[in-house]
Amino acid sequence: MSDVIHDHVVVGGGIVGLSTAKHLLASRPGSDVRVLDKEQILARHQTGHNSGVIHSGIYYEPGSLKARMCREGARRTEEYAAAHDIPVRLIGKLLVATDERELAQMEALRERADINGVAAEVIDAGELRRREPHVSGLGALWLPGTGITDYRAIAQAMADDVGAGGGEVRTGCEVTGIVETADEVRLHTSGGVVRARHVVFCAGVQADRVARLAGLPVDFAIVPFRGEYYDVVPERADLVSSLIYPIPDPSLPFLGVHLTPTVDGGLNVGPNAVLGFAREGYRKFSVDWRDAVELAGFRGMYPLARQHLRTGARELRNSVWKTGYLRECQKYAPGLTAEDLTPREAGIRAQAVLRDGSFVHDFLLRRTARTLHVVNAPSPAATSALPIGEALARMAITGEDHIGA
Repeated sequence: MSDVIHDHVVVGGGIVGLSTAKHLLASRPGSDVRVLDKEQILARHQTGHNSGVIHSGIYYEPGSLKARMCREGARRTEEYAAAHDIPVRLIGKLLVATDERELAQMEALRERADINGVAAEVIDAGELRRREPHVSGLGALWLPGTGITDYRAIAQAMADDVGAGGGEVRTGCEVTGIVETADEVRLHTSGGVVRARHVVFCAGVQADRVARLAGLPVDFAIVPFRGEYYDVVPERADLVSSLIYPIPDPSLPFLGVHLTPTVDGGLNVGPNAVLGFAREGYRKFSVDWRDAVELAGFRGMYPLARQHLRTGARELRNSVWKTGYLRECQKYAPGLTAEDLTPREAGIRAQAVLRDGSFVHDFLLRRTARTLHVVNAPSPAATSALPIGEALARMAITGEDHIGA
């Protein structure tokens, strides 16, 4: 066992964990901070498999942490990217209504935008067609402040900041056991025992298992949802100039299949949201039997399945049947064809679900005297990573119980 006791250890090398470590060092210059990640490369999972969107904060319940953190996070992400020469394109977003029901939902979103302090403008079908000739709808909500960036590059810049501040980032170091005493936390890892006075766990899709390792009561499960993407062929990458989103289903934590220009000049479509049977299986039809058995044994899955049976069946159909996926896009981009779409690697969203089958829509934390567990960091966690990491660092240092304190 090492004789060194680190001041703080952060477990998880995604963007939230790296932001937390960066802010720990900023708050306590000269402190001994370590980041441990089980993968050989940082940002291997959710951070490296998202759409790259800097969200505006329109969707989220007024007064929620997601709403507040997203607005602040968008501003700070843009500033951080500019300071580190990471590309950002503020191209705006159009939320497109394709029927009368969605028009009504769009108006509700406009009202929420006003409450959340997000700039939004309702435009009619004619103006929509003028701005985006290849997009069809009865109207749209225009969000000029939405942008895109490269979150892998931002995560790497944060890791560099940790190193520059005297911290260390260790990859290939998986935590297999956690022992907390009155004086320290001992982490049993694939690289030996690591000792710390305080530990922050940002374990993403493994958050429930890590919390259980720490001896916490776990009244939730992390349910993986595969988000499948397609690239639009390069010769049609100029199909749209802004982000094109459907009006989301307010009962779900997913935003629907959308068209996303990328910072390198490409265009992709996605993601959908298909129940996954492998927490880290990015190939279609991936199954990890441990993950699948745990999922089947979680009692919250059954009320969740009953409540969202129709939606789940549609998502599964569209995953298997490319034409069905395409039809989701053609609701607002009728000119897209199957030949325009080439598959790309999927992402896995870590979604906390309670035993009654309800989605956890906001941040969810658990803590002990010397550990802090981020067990649900939903989208827009990447957009919000800087203020989230700052809040988590403050909690780790002061012992505060609430991220919004």
